[in-house]
Amino acid sequence: MEFEEMKKIWDIQNNETLYAINERALHNRVLSKKERAGHVANISELLLIIVNGCGGIFMLMLGWTKSGGNLFFYLMALWMLLTMLYMLVSRIRRQREGNKFDRTLLRDLNHALATATYQVRISRLMRWNNLPILILLLLSFWENGKEIWVIVLVLIFFSLAYFLSGWEHNIYVTRKNELTTLYKKLSDQE
Repeated sequence: MEFEEMKKIWDIQNNETLYAINERALHNRVLSKKERAGHVANISELLLIIVNGCGGIFMLMLGWTKSGGNLFFYLMALWMLLTMLYMLVSRIRRQREGNKFDRTLLRDLNHALATATYQVRISRLMRWNNLPILILLLLSFWENGKEIWVIVLVLIFFSLAYFLSGWEHNIYVTRKNELTTLYKKLSDQE
């Protein structure tokens, strides 16, 4: 009896569709998605730590060496250093949590899903993090009497950054949704 005939008999007798899953291939795919999510999270964290740390330190040094530093300038430097510290703590927590997952198919998928959820959250937070930086920058410009064309360029830059970060955020949401769908499908079968 061929497989197709067996499948038809199974379908008729059980009112269920018979199918087989190559578990090794599926697990390899899940591991690949987990590694990709971890890689993206690592790159994002390191970039945010380095950019905010260097930017905050640079602004503090610039404010101290130049007489143009004002309260808003220093507040922006402080905000960036606090953002760097937040990202550093978040990274350490994420790495500690990653060690708590067993190495089974569903646990690896759950780990990938947790990392993707983390990336979506960080992406959203950093997207909105541009708002306080923009406000502090504009207040600093206002206090120093900067020309209007400088303010317009900054507004255009931050608008573009907000738009592009939204596009990036949607990519992370799509990846997370794919993992959620796969997790639901596999959880229903157990």
